[in-house]
Amino acid sequence: MSGFDELTHVRAKEIIDRYPVARSALLPLLHLVQAEEGYVSQAGIGFCADQLGLTTAEVSAVATFYTMYKRTPCGEHLVSVCTNTLCAALGGDDIYARLSAKLGSPDRPLGHEETAGEPGTPGSLTLEHAECLAACDLAPVIQVNYEYFDNQTVQSAEELVDALRRGEKPNPTRGAPLTDLRTVELELAGFTNDETVAAAAVAGPSAALETLRGNTLAAERGWAAPAMPDEIPALPEKAR
Repeated sequence: MSGFDELTHVRAKEIIDRYPVARSALLPLLHLVQAEEGYVSQAGIGFCADQLGLTTAEVSAVATFYTMYKRTPCGEHLVSVCTNTLCAALGGDDIYARLSAKLGSPDRPLGHEETAGEPGTPGSLTLEHAECLAACDLAPVIQVNYEYFDNQTVQSAEELVDALRRGEKPNPTRGAPLTDLRTVELELAGFTNDETVAAAAVAGPSAALETLRGNTLAAERGWAAPAMPDEIPALPEKAR
């Protein structure tokens, strides 16, 4: 397909060679396309279909099922605000509403998966409301390019967005140092352009005090799970 350079073709082949069945490579191949284009275009769907021997309908079904694959061009950063139950109750809805108004125009707030600024340019942001981000103990939570910013408020979320628009990359609460969406998409496809960046990502903090509180209490109070028996009893006949 036109629009994809030789390096992208080489990387696509490398991805496909990781799997015993070619079609199993579709998810990372879609991430590769998104790293190249900033979204998954119809040409990107055709590229994946050609590489894997699938129909464009089969590829489209996958690309539209998973929310990480975007069908319109994204900004330099993807800002995901959790608006699932706990985050919403603790301020996630207020955060999303404020950022939507802030990034939109005076007469129209920015909508879900819409972009403030020219897509792909420095400081451009795509805003989305997200389902549970698996950090309820740190609610309300925002992700930027899938890195966590925990315990947010309307004010801190605004400050985060302002910093991103100025070209800054604030440190996430947990996870790898902030880069940009296309770099993250390339990493999700299994590649990196910078080994130093990759090493820093691995070394980033991965846990929070709240998450480890149960372990801490157990250690302080001498709690431990019962030991596994030497032999696991067979199931009763009727349970088989």
